[in-house]
Amino acid sequence: MKLILIGFLSGILGGMGIGGGTILIPALIFFVSITQQQAQGINLIVFIPTSIIAIFIHYKNKNLETKIILPIIITGLVGSIFGSIVATKIEPENLRKIFGVFMLLIGIYQFFNKK
Repeated sequence: MKLILIGFLSGILGGMGIGGGTILIPALIFFVSITQQQAQGINLIVFIPTSIIAIFIHYKNKNLETKIILPIIITGLVGSIFGSIVATKIEPENLRKIFGVFMLLIGIYQFFNKK
């Protein structure tokens, strides 16, 4: 039941483009008791099918700027190679702290952003 609820909530946020990993990763760590690396790996796999569906809906609603997408995809692929290698080398506790600080900074930015 926990996994169903975690999947549903993270799917909603992922579909909205908010980032389902913000729910999925901490929920997997706290409620399923896996490492940060495992949670991040699961997050990447889980969001392949959910992203495909969300992309289709956003494309249909003309929410995708194709001139912006290609450079981000290319550099994102390069960055993902580097990030994946680094994530597997960092101790799980340190990776969890880095993730937590990142989430905190994003939360502060969103809270104070006037746009």
